[in-house]
Amino acid sequence: MEIDEKTQSKIQEIQILEQNLHNLLLQKQAFQIELNETENALSEIEKTKEDVFRIISNIMIKTDKNKLKEELDRKKQLLNLRLKSIDSQENEFSKHLENLRKEIMKKFKQ
Repeated sequence: MEIDEKTQSKIQEIQILEQNLHNLLLQKQAFQIELNETENALSEIEKTKEDVFRIISNIMIKTDKNKLKEELDRKKQLLNLRLKSIDSQENEFSKHLENLRKEIMKKFKQ
């Protein structure tokens, strides 16, 4: 069976989309890990009644608890926003992939 140029192009597009989706999922996983670490840090800050410290390079520096909490809250919000964006892209890629696969399957069934 000979595959026409249009179908070959769609197959290549599927491969590119699958690679992009894979990269997107790796980004999502990294952001989820970072979000989890941020939430854990916020939880520990809430629990402690003592001084809090931040590590910068190889130095541990005492820092203001409220200021650090605000920074981590902002970071958490940003990570959640990025994750929503990635979810949206993931859905778009998945729908597009599914449509391309259906089109190619129709071609092969003819």
